[in-house]
Amino acid sequence: MYQKSILPNGIRVVSETIPYVKSVTLGIWIGTGSRFEEEYNHGISHFIEHLMFKGTVRRSAKDIAETVDAIGGQLNAFTAKEYTCYYLKVLDSHADLAMDVLSDMLLSSRFAEDDIDKERQVVLEEVHMYEDSPDELVHDIHLDTTWPKHPLGRNILGTTDSIGRFNRKLVTDYCREFYTADNVVIAASGNITHEELVKLATHYFAAMTGKKRDLAITAPTLTPARTIISKDIEQVHVCLGTVSVPQDYPEIYPVYIMNNILGGGISSRLFQAIREERGLAYSVYSYQNNYKDAGLLTIYAGTRPSNVNEVINLIMDNLKELKNNGISQQELVKSKEQIKGSLLLGLESSSSRMSRIGKMEVALGKFVTLDEVVAKIDKVTLQDINQMVERMFTTENLCFTALGPVDASTINTNFNL
Repeated sequence: MYQKSILPNGIRVVSETIPYVKSVTLGIWIGTGSRFEEEYNHGISHFIEHLMFKGTVRRSAKDIAETVDAIGGQLNAFTAKEYTCYYLKVLDSHADLAMDVLSDMLLSSRFAEDDIDKERQVVLEEVHMYEDSPDELVHDIHLDTTWPKHPLGRNILGTTDSIGRFNRKLVTDYCREFYTADNVVIAASGNITHEELVKLATHYFAAMTGKKRDLAITAPTLTPARTIISKDIEQVHVCLGTVSVPQDYPEIYPVYIMNNILGGGISSRLFQAIREERGLAYSVYSYQNNYKDAGLLTIYAGTRPSNVNEVINLIMDNLKELKNNGISQQELVKSKEQIKGSLLLGLESSSSRMSRIGKMEVALGKFVTLDEVVAKIDKVTLQDINQMVERMFTTENLCFTALGPVDASTINTNFNL
């Protein structure tokens, strides 16, 4: 049972009551992420997420950890391009304490200079760790290739230069501009009523004020570029991408299905053709990045240098097959059932349900029921998918990134569809 209220200070409160479970997951969603940063403070959203765990006026970092551990809770947070979330899963009897901890972190963090200096080193280590993970790094390089000089093309962590500039003033200025009442969503799912949640939110967050910074947002323009970076590693990691649709467009449902058929699972066309039939890659898949006003579909594969052109050719062959002959009715029916099953199975915990309703409210400003999603998936036709394939997969839209022990001159990037 989904419900929504708006507190007098503008905070939105959304809930989904699940009376048959013993847990409740509380999430505080902030409508800001790396997209809303400037070059000088690139990475500060993620940095602030780290600092929220370093201690408040009432609790030290150790106190926060011990308080959560003492009740068997699970406290965590994450930063995305367009939002940040802090969440705590507890037994339903500890909901009040959970909201106390989260509000303390969000409203009373100390942001001490010594904590900033120490956490700077932690985040720099995270950056270096990421750079040592080429199968993850290639996706950030690919976004920068596709949307250069746009905030959506930048990674979430920041750079060594930008992180090195962070200080207490930059942190508090950013919080004052974006950690505001009108930019906050409090979401909860589990064994808690909406009335109980509103009461807790009012008690702990009534003092929160402010209006978020009015920032002009522009949509990125896809750049069909080719980026090949030589790196002394074992595999070549490749990404081939094309334009997709924003997250609230109705066309996203045909694209979901098409992406699932193309590279969304172990029975997908790309997985079967590249891994199962030829053994050319361990990891091969396709996925989407969908934002408020932009979307990108990307195909990824990791393979040995001697196999990279064969893998690229197989990807292109599959795209040509998809474009020229479409998908079968059997594939359409199968993919719909896969997506619906995955969606429903993924919402069997209070954490996943909280994440769903919180993300929808902060990103879309509305709630879409599971029945509505299933109905929209069921309505997708072969013609709907073929129209999206024709629109998305054109030679002019293809962008390519490769990272690994190769020379650019040895890779075939003459893509024609």
